[in-house]
Amino acid sequence: MNKLPPGFAGTAAGPLTQTIDARWLMAYAAALGATEPVHLDTARTGGLLAHPLFPVCYEWPAVLELRAALPSEVAGRGVHATHDLVVHRLPRAGDRLTTTAVVTALCPHRAGALVTTRLETVDADGQPVSTTEYGSIYRDVACEPAETAAVPLAVPPRIPVSAGPRWTATVPVPAGLAHVYSECARIWNPIHTDPAVARAAGLPNVILHGTATLGLAVTEVVRREAAGDPARVRRITGRFGAMVGLPSTLTVDGLGVVEVAGGTGVAFRVVTVDGRPAVRDGRVLLATRPI
Repeated sequence: MNKLPPGFAGTAAGPLTQTIDARWLMAYAAALGATEPVHLDTARTGGLLAHPLFPVCYEWPAVLELRAALPSEVAGRGVHATHDLVVHRLPRAGDRLTTTAVVTALCPHRAGALVTTRLETVDADGQPVSTTEYGSIYRDVACEPAETAAVPLAVPPRIPVSAGPRWTATVPVPAGLAHVYSECARIWNPIHTDPAVARAAGLPNVILHGTATLGLAVTEVVRREAAGDPARVRRITGRFGAMVGLPSTLTVDGLGVVEVAGGTGVAFRVVTVDGRPAVRDGRVLLATRPI
């Protein structure tokens, strides 16, 4: 069995600096069906607002740099398993953002090895823009006993789940969405667009990116729980489950709302067309006012 290298916890990538432009912000939002003027109207007073999950775009090069530190036969087995994003402020067109990444923890998992990576992004003045804990399961890969290199993010507040959905949204997943998302996000991973590569990795065919599935859900949460204002989103968390094939249909359920310090917590889930959970334990924390 393949194995993660000893001492992989603590491995770092970056700093990597990128400039955010309006074209990238608009393309990412449009790929996720977020076509409201706040995302697409460049003449809008105050400028464009990024989709709340846009940080995954500028974080991707750092994720790739960490994967490059692994043997190729291990790196290709990574599957996105968990996502926890803290939004300090939404990125803006013209921002010059710098991202660093470090492997904060790894531990054995029933499916292989679970690796957690912390990604920190700051602006040109050194002020925080986003912090993400990105969990990946390396399937059929062994690792040393659990290693920890940093304190994890604080646990988000508990949100009671209602007996039935508060609201339900049906979201189509067209056959070309993974290709569109790849180009609009600038996130290239061939298991999402190349059937030969996907099948060689043990998948039945190409699958939708986990972040695309999560982003589609966040689009619906913002519309229904934040009055369409993405600047109120402060944190997004979720665990990925069932793979999403293409074409397909997803169901997003709003499961509960609770008042928390300075805002509101929203619970949600994403379910595949055959009833399996694509995103479990979904949570969005909303500030009372945009920041």
